[in-house]
Amino acid sequence: MKFYTKALLAAGMITAAGWGSGTAHAVDLTMYYPVAVGGPLTNVVDDMVQRFQKENPDIKVQAVYAGNYTDTMTKAMTAMKGGQPPQLSVLFSTDLFTLMDENAIVPIDDLVGADGKGWLDSFYPAFMENGRIGEKTWSIPFQRSTIVLYYNKDAFKEAGLDPEKPPATWAEMAEMSKKLVKKDASGNVTRWGVEIPSTGYGYWMLQALAIENDQRLMNETGNKVSFNEKKTVEALQYWVDLSRKDQVMPTGAIEWGTLRTDFLEGKTAMMWHTTGNLTAVKDAAKFNFGVAMLPAKERRGSPTGGGNFYVFKSATPEQQKAAVTFIRWMTSPERAAEWSIKSGYVAVTPKAYETEAMKTYVQGFPQAVVARDQLQYAVPELSVHENGRIYKIVNDAVQAAVTGAQTPQDALESAQKQSERVLNRYR
Repeated sequence: MKFYTKALLAAGMITAAGWGSGTAHAVDLTMYYPVAVGGPLTNVVDDMVQRFQKENPDIKVQAVYAGNYTDTMTKAMTAMKGGQPPQLSVLFSTDLFTLMDENAIVPIDDLVGADGKGWLDSFYPAFMENGRIGEKTWSIPFQRSTIVLYYNKDAFKEAGLDPEKPPATWAEMAEMSKKLVKKDASGNVTRWGVEIPSTGYGYWMLQALAIENDQRLMNETGNKVSFNEKKTVEALQYWVDLSRKDQVMPTGAIEWGTLRTDFLEGKTAMMWHTTGNLTAVKDAAKFNFGVAMLPAKERRGSPTGGGNFYVFKSATPEQQKAAVTFIRWMTSPERAAEWSIKSGYVAVTPKAYETEAMKTYVQGFPQAVVARDQLQYAVPELSVHENGRIYKIVNDAVQAAVTGAQTPQDALESAQKQSERVLNRYR
């Protein structure tokens, strides 16, 4: 995947002369952007940026595609410390505490005009939870998601299951998965019942299972976690049992990056994955598929996920205001609807679902509203101080459990102790 747009110009080559008559000065913005999931999203972003610039010829946006979210965050921080930070970026909504600790960003509230509060209140509350601390809004939702259950309706029908009734509970998912497992004449599994990815975003999947067992993983101030609580351990144990006890999921690590291919190739009948893959699955699936909310234990639930817009403190006041102009354009109902349709991410405002384009799309593809409807059960994604370190600790614990290196209890006890050593200084 390329890191830069074809139109990326060398530093210093952008001048007012390139903007046509009547423009005395163009405000230059560099935006770091993550490309982390499937689909030709670079082309979509390029097109949207170009249309924005036609409508706002006094603002030039240079989109830099910096790899996945972790790569983008690393490059943004490296550029900032090197004295050449971007003016805005799409980063994990959960990077907030780290960016604040680095004194890298500014509150959006201070940059909006008289109608600013109305705009900030127009987003889904579930998506704003990771962006607000106290009375301040530090980031704006854009590339947002929840985890959803994708399932192969043809495989359901073949296994004697109702293709219109996906599992609603943990117990149902385990039982249905047993019927969906398919083996060849030699007894080798050719299709698994379900797969939950454990690499890359293991912490995200664990958080989903934990909240379904009615356990939150962190406090609002980002300095305390609950990894070794009884219900968190039960959640990880259920995950491990799907492979080792029920034998409906492969043992060992399941790769985030290749799981969508497994699903599309019929190697698993169900998968847990981001709704950000929805359009890519829709375009590539050769079978009938459904999308459902995640199954419940004590309750339904999924952490939100994905990226928000941030404005950097080192930008000039003129650049900061221009960045907000761009963000408001990108998150308007029409553009939010367009982005959702073309990417699969959840449109970030209710008004986006009232546009004619979205109404028409949903009528023909009702799977598009499952993640939105799940927002009523959603919780903010795991976000704490020194997020990168905590994510690695949790991901390592998940890997240790699913590979059998440690029991879920021991893995999470270790994760809790390590996390407390990191977070104690922020209490």
